[in-house]
Amino acid sequence: RSVVVCGNTATTAGLTVSVSREDHGEMTLEAGALVLANQGICCIDELDKMTCDPHALLEAMEQQSISVAKSGI
Repeated sequence: RSVVVCGNTATTAGLTVSVSREDHGEMTLEAGALVLANQGICCIDELDKMTCDPHALLEAMEQQSISVAKSGI
């Protein structure tokens, strides 16, 4: 399993987890590229040109996990 992401167009939510609201008001979590590449490889092209916060990748690289801290979810 592998996921390829372009660093200059990636967002922090796109790499980790994003929250979306359904039509009937329920909130759901949507997996980002790092979560989708679980037990596989996530290739981030143009890492040096990332516009989002690169610190979002530190937990995933160091601890190999992604924690979600969204209020009320």
